Amino acid sequence: MTSSSPCQDPTATAGPGTGGKDTAALPGDRLWSRNFRLYFTARSVATLGDTMLPVALSAGLLSYGYSAGDIGLVMAASTACFAGLVIFGGVFADRFNARAMMIGADLARVGTQSTAAVLFLTHQVRLWEIVVIAVVNGTCAAMFQPGVASTVVRVATDVQGANGVTRTAESVAGLAGPALAGVLIGFVSPGAVFAVHASTYLVSAVSLILLRLAPLPPRPAATRGGPSTFRSDLAEGWREFRARTWMWAVIVIWMGYMVFVIGPFVPLAAGQIIPEHGARAYGLVNSALGGGTAVGALFAIRVRSRRPLRAGALALFAAVLMPGSVGLDLPVPVVVGCVFLAGTGWAVWSVNWATSVQTQVPGDILNRIHAYEVAGSLAMLPVGQALAGPASAAFGARHVLQAGAVVAVLVCVLLLSVPAIRGLRRAPTA
Repeated sequence: MTSSSPCQDPTATAGPGTGGKDTAALPGDRLWSRNFRLYFTARSVATLGDTMLPVALSAGLLSYGYSAGDIGLVMAASTACFAGLVIFGGVFADRFNARAMMIGADLARVGTQSTAAVLFLTHQVRLWEIVVIAVVNGTCAAMFQPGVASTVVRVATDVQGANGVTRTAESVAGLAGPALAGVLIGFVSPGAVFAVHASTYLVSAVSLILLRLAPLPPRPAATRGGPSTFRSDLAEGWREFRARTWMWAVIVIWMGYMVFVIGPFVPLAAGQIIPEHGARAYGLVNSALGGGTAVGALFAIRVRSRRPLRAGALALFAAVLMPGSVGLDLPVPVVVGCVFLAGTGWAVWSVNWATSVQTQVPGDILNRIHAYEVAGSLAMLPVGQALAGPASAAFGARHVLQAGAVVAVLVCVLLLSVPAIRGLRRAPTA
């Protein structure tokens, strides 16, 4: 099922069980140790800024006469760079210092978002400049994200608890960020949101700088009998990824989930709810999703299965309610309740999945494998988004959403049907 050795005790200083090259947290540490508080601050504050960005970008570009297509171009530029480069970011994170890369990425984004703030505040906005900023931001995100997996296991002995509270904070940020952005735009301008966004990356960078982590053990000088090179590290990451059936099987199944469920849901749900019930109703549905995700993450902290992916897949059945309720044109209060339950199930799966990756993979390849699974998870999302329009024109938006609900059920069944997925046992360090 996996080529990694059995997970070690969390008091060990290194090895597969810790998921990292070392373990900074001592056996008696509680979840809210100094290191974890700093990491939590970095992630929570930066996420708050990230949730403000789409509102500011959309409102700002529209105010200068740019179209929805132009907004999509900017967002696509960032997403494409992230998805295309995150695998290389994983190799860099394993070859060099992952935390230094994360700090550098944050500081670079302080510069890009400050530049965007100046452009909007001085009314000197040109689309190509915003696209360049988006490209740099996407590249920075690709260099930052791989280090997240190995950092979690270095700052917390309770990995599942750490993932749970972090996901809860992300959900709260998803609720508060857009509202805060709207207030700033209304009273100041979109440029103020970009300035705040830059400050959130600065807080993140300072928090990561203040982390006190144990020194990393020396990296092996050779790979398979030869010198370690970028290419050999990339190939080793791919071999290790393929060697874990539970991991690549989930990613393959997840690609279908992205194409048929998640990709079409956002544009089609907005198109169904806003014309009939108004933007306020759509905002309420999104808030319900964020609230459900927060509750699900808290639930995942308290309830820990011996087979985490099986438990997560069972909880994921609730996510069927998200496209299903909108596709069946149920009343808004019912849709809100269904989406809340869907968010709860989604969060339980997400926390169990992240914890499994972080605790089942040896630390010297964790950043690379995390990069591969992130890239695989996102690869088909743009395809689903692009096909949503043509599919709804051909079959009707409601029918596409109903088909998405059926696919969501099939995805859960497939996850449970693969022995390596449903049988994966919880690591002691989780």
